[in-house]
Amino acid sequence: MEDDLIRLGLLDDEDILLDQAALALALLDHREGDDEPGRALLDTIADRLDELAPGATDARAQAERLAQVFGAEFGFAGDAATYDDPANADLIRVIERRRGLPVSLSILYVAAARRLGWTAHVLDVPGHVLVLIGDDVAPVMIDPFRGGRPVGAEELATMVQAMTPGQTPAVSHVAAMPNRAVLVRLLLNQATRAEAAGQGRRALTLYQRMTAMAPAYGHGWWERARLELVDGDVASARRSLTAMLEITREPGLRARISGLLSSLAAAA
Repeated sequence: MEDDLIRLGLLDDEDILLDQAALALALLDHREGDDEPGRALLDTIADRLDELAPGATDARAQAERLAQVFGAEFGFAGDAATYDDPANADLIRVIERRRGLPVSLSILYVAAARRLGWTAHVLDVPGHVLVLIGDDVAPVMIDPFRGGRPVGAEELATMVQAMTPGQTPAVSHVAAMPNRAVLVRLLLNQATRAEAAGQGRRALTLYQRMTAMAPAYGHGWWERARLELVDGDVASARRSLTAMLEITREPGLRARISGLLSSLAAAA
C-alpha cells in the first residue's frame, strides 16, 4: 500500500481518479480488503447514475441527478453533529457512514460525474468546499454537505463575505482545485484534527503521506519538519527542510528555511 502512495505522487494531476486515490489513502489506516464494501457501493451508485444520465444534457440536469442519487436516494450528507470526527475525512468510513466533510463528499460527487463524461470540479470556497458542474457558459454549483443542494451566485457571495469581510468580488476568492490539491486538503483535515487531539505522531504520519503524494506542496514539508523537531528527530527535520528548499522559489521563505537549516547544523 505504501507503494501505491509513491505511485500516486508520480501521477500527472489529470490522471488522478479522485475517489480511487482517496480510498487508497484511507486504506493505509485499514486492513487490506476493508475498502471492498465501499467500492461495491460506489459501483452501485455509478450504475444508478448511468441509468439517469441519458436525460441529463446540461449542467443543471446533471447537478440534479447527482443530488438525487447521492443525497436523496443514498443519503450522503454532511456530518454537522460530529464535524471533527476523523471518520469524516476517511473515505472508507465516509462511504460506510454516508456522512463526511465537504471535501470528502465533494470527491465522491466529482469522481462520479467525471466517469459519465460530465465536467466537474471541486471548488475551493473560503471556509467551505462546493462542487462545480458544467463548463464556463452555464455552470451550476452544488453543496454535497447539504445533500447536493444548489448554490446560487448571491449565496456564494454571502458565504465568501462571511469568511473574508470587506473583500469583493466573491469570484476572486473562489477557484477550482487541482486533483492533488483536493487530496492534500483531505489529508490536512486529518492532520490538523489529529494534532488538536494531542496525537502528534499521527499528525506526522499524515504529513509524511502528504509529502509522498504531493512532493511539490511546500507546506507539507514545513509541517513535517516542525513535528520531526518536536519528536527530537533533527536529521529527518533537516531532510524535510532541504526538500522544501528545493521546491521553494519565494526569496523570503527560502531565506527563512536556509536560516533554520543553518541553526540546526550549528546545534548538531
